[in-house]
Amino acid sequence: MSNPPFGFSNSDDDRDKNDDNSGGTSGNSPFGDFGAQAFGQGGFDPAALGKMLSQFGEMLSGMSTASGTGAQAGPVNYDVAKKLARQSMGTVAPITKGNTEAVVEASRLAELWLDAATTLPAGATRNVAWTPGDWLDHTMDTWKRLCDPVAEKVAGMWVEGLPEEARQMAGPMMGMMNQMGGLAFGSQLGQALGQLSKEVLTSTDIGLPLGPSGTGALLPQAVETFSKGLEQPDREIVVFLAAREAAHQRLYNHVPWLRQRLLATVEEYARGITMDFSAIENLAEGFDPSMLNDPSQLEAILGQGAFEPQTTPEQKLALERLETLLALVEGWVEVVVTNALGDRLPGAAALSETMRRRRATGGPAEQTFATLVGLELRPRKLREAAGLWEKLTTDAGVDERDGVWAHPDLLPDSSDLDNPAGFVARVVGGGDVSDFDNPMALLEETEARERAEKAAREEKDRGENPDSSTES
Repeated sequence: MSNPPFGFSNSDDDRDKNDDNSGGTSGNSPFGDFGAQAFGQGGFDPAALGKMLSQFGEMLSGMSTASGTGAQAGPVNYDVAKKLARQSMGTVAPITKGNTEAVVEASRLAELWLDAATTLPAGATRNVAWTPGDWLDHTMDTWKRLCDPVAEKVAGMWVEGLPEEARQMAGPMMGMMNQMGGLAFGSQLGQALGQLSKEVLTSTDIGLPLGPSGTGALLPQAVETFSKGLEQPDREIVVFLAAREAAHQRLYNHVPWLRQRLLATVEEYARGITMDFSAIENLAEGFDPSMLNDPSQLEAILGQGAFEPQTTPEQKLALERLETLLALVEGWVEVVVTNALGDRLPGAAALSETMRRRRATGGPAEQTFATLVGLELRPRKLREAAGLWEKLTTDAGVDERDGVWAHPDLLPDSSDLDNPAGFVARVVGGGDVSDFDNPMALLEETEARERAEKAAREEKDRGENPDSSTES
């Protein structure tokens, strides 16, 4: 996963390097001499654009042949993604009866212990063991939701950079161009998911609810790899991970707005993507269609950043909100699991610290999102969030702590993570947050009070002006 992602380069230095080595007379033209003639200083040339689009057609044809796929529906070719992901997985050990029994038993025990540590009831209705392939199949729907907004925005940005006359002429080729973008994005997605499928430990390992609602899942192959060198009994590690998965499931299944808010924040980030149109020039610089006969050359072509999205203030705000929400989720899970297992599993504290470092320093989750959408999925204030939840538990109790999740407006923000004492003081001094357990009931109560106040004012007005009701 070291290649620059589709649509996102690693740094501005990459662009400078490509510019310095472009050579020839084509300069920064997206399609060699054709691009220079079509969009260079000499003005727009429709004939040159026609040649340029024909060359793109040859490129698309070669890419489709090399990947063994045909037409696609939507902005991402998920058939390519799945194919490349499975190729990247290599040999996958099947799930054994012992794997399944270990996961089910560990989950049962974890749920029992969690009942005393949180007011949120069990969220998983079934607990299963997954292979990397199972993880890919069961999380693909969520990946589509995360990736489609980004791919759609990227696919449309290059059109915005064309002159109006070029847009009209390129109309018949739009489908072809979108198909090429879908192949490229699908290739990057497949490589990323193939790697991630071998590293994730549970269905919620990267913080987001990727799997089906109500299904708790552990991946035995990754758990076995993770366990090496930890000097903890394997059974304790499985119970610990099962408890983390169960805690995530409780939160995501009993806080109805949370799943939608997390995924919507990623979509909001995608909507803010803007592009420096000159970045597409690197994709076809000196392109030779015969290169597509060599799979390594195809991979190199797809590995180039076709666009250079620019970070906007809106994206920075969306990223801060996402990081804060992820930190709150991960911090809550850490506190609840530690409180539930601390006296029962001697290694629970050490395992919690291992997971904290794994999430906070950026592991497979960060790499995958940086590759797919240029977004680092990192809960940067995880330690602060855990400290806030722990202090709230100590000072206000489990009921008050879990009641904060009842409404998004009650959650702490990024500044509260830097000053947990102030947030806890507001919660403790602000009354029972359980008033927000039923927002609709609270809204109805407010409306009823307003109607009563209005009726009282009208009654008072009639008493002071008895003739006013008869006046026309």
